[in-house]
Amino acid sequence: MSTQISQQNLKELYDKDFYLWIQKNIELLKSKNFDAVDWINLLEELEDMGRRYIDSLISFMTIILEHLYKWEHFRIHKNMGNSWVHSILNARNHLLDLLEKHPSLQNKPQEFLETAWKSAVRRLISWFEKPENIPLAKKIFGKIPSQNDFPKNCPYSYQQIFDYKPWIKELDK
Repeated sequence: MSTQISQQNLKELYDKDFYLWIQKNIELLKSKNFDAVDWINLLEELEDMGRRYIDSLISFMTIILEHLYKWEHFRIHKNMGNSWVHSILNARNHLLDLLEKHPSLQNKPQEFLETAWKSAVRRLISWFEKPENIPLAKKIFGKIPSQNDFPKNCPYSYQQIFDYKPWIKELDK
């Protein structure tokens, strides 16, 4: 990997062979040849790496919010919703693992609560559009729901994402 590559060729390599682009930039960084590094694309990739953690955080929160809302509003019989509880618990574990592994993300769930809720609402609408759920949509809403049929603001608090367990209350009854 000792062949020299021009900065222009390195930038072209970014689109043609991403893996080789990474290897060449690592080689340049290790040899402290900082002037030859493709900084523009490297910085973009580093920013994207950081966004991936935020995207994961939002994704786990979305699953939790979607299934909490389903549990509280769309269970039509007692045996319905066990898979939702499983999804909530699984997403919580992943979310907690992510926050433990990357402590600087600790304040981010609160910052992205409304973003996650909007995503959860889109998922809820899609869920009602599935053929097997259309009768339930008609029973509850009289139609396939839209965004207007759900709370505009997230009905759950930041803390509820981590510890709210409405299914346990039902066990106490």
